[in-house]
Amino acid sequence: MRSLVRRLAVLCLPLALLPAVAAAQGFSALVSPPRFEDRAKPGSVYRNVVEITNVSARAARYTLKTADWTMDAHGAVAFDTALAPGSCRPWVGLEAAQIDVAANGKRRYRFEVAVPADAPAGECRFAILLEGEPESVGGALALPVSGRIGIIVYLAVGDAAARLRVVETATAQVDGQRVPVLRVRNEGNAHTRLEGLIDGIDANGRRYGLQPSSLPILPGETRTLALTPQADDADSAPPALAYPLQLKGALEWDRQTLPLDLRLAP
Repeated sequence: MRSLVRRLAVLCLPLALLPAVAAAQGFSALVSPPRFEDRAKPGSVYRNVVEITNVSARAARYTLKTADWTMDAHGAVAFDTALAPGSCRPWVGLEAAQIDVAANGKRRYRFEVAVPADAPAGECRFAILLEGEPESVGGALALPVSGRIGIIVYLAVGDAAARLRVVETATAQVDGQRVPVLRVRNEGNAHTRLEGLIDGIDANGRRYGLQPSSLPILPGETRTLALTPQADDADSAPPALAYPLQLKGALEWDRQTLPLDLRLAP
């Protein structure tokens, strides 16, 4: 990784996103935002900052490094510090490999991505790993453990864009309830997420708004996304659906639409 000593000019926070929190023995940290989704041109240097908060009552030392990552069908992320084929991590510079943050203190931590002038359209994806110092747990057979947060960065290069199509519609058991699912293929060269609500009418004539899973659909990936009926209020469980179910409407991504008009049986 390159050093940022030479170029630490004007930096600004992105739009607010929900922060990520990790708490383990001897490690209590919060980062905001937990991910970056942005765009850069070939030949430019993208710069940004993540705010790191030590929410413990004692000073903390953190190490930071980049990693490649993969995501499974359930949305669980696995990090790997070995350089993956085609990784853009050589473009990435971090402010420092180690930082100290006072008890209940904050630190604005800077990073940059120097996109080569000849970089093809596509997406640079990597993670910044924030790790606490190892501590021994387990009594007589103590083992060193440390907490970790992964800050995910998606940087679309040039005119990279997602291109989606539905390859299958079905129903599946999700969290104990049978719900509609879409198998969606991304044939583009950047990730995206589906947004919006689909109107549903079940066998009893009840009307619902169904919301798609917010999991990202990576380039070249086919991902199964659940459509979950929305409850009347945030404290209520999703309502049970009676099949057959009629769905109609359109989901959105990147100012494009994915129309749906279908009837599903269990």
